[in-house]
Amino acid sequence: MKPRERFAINLRKARKKKGISQEELGFRCDLHRTEISLLERGGREPRLGTIVKLAGSLDTTPEQLCEGVRWLPDKGKFQIKK
Repeated sequence: MKPRERFAINLRKARKKKGISQEELGFRCDLHRTEISLLERGGREPRLGTIVKLAGSLDTTPEQLCEGVRWLPDKGKFQIKK
């Protein structure tokens, strides 16, 4: 699993918990619905500004959207919790 795929799972879960559509989330954070869809499918790696917008729009934190993704400097790779 890649970091963006773990982010996608967290994003989808947070949006569904909030009970809003991809279109509504896009409206709230000034992103197009197709961008939200790409992010939720793990098709695109989010930029920092996008993560902050999404977190604010979902009443969560960037840390929660990135939960399960950890960098291991001694191994030079990501650790992803499933």
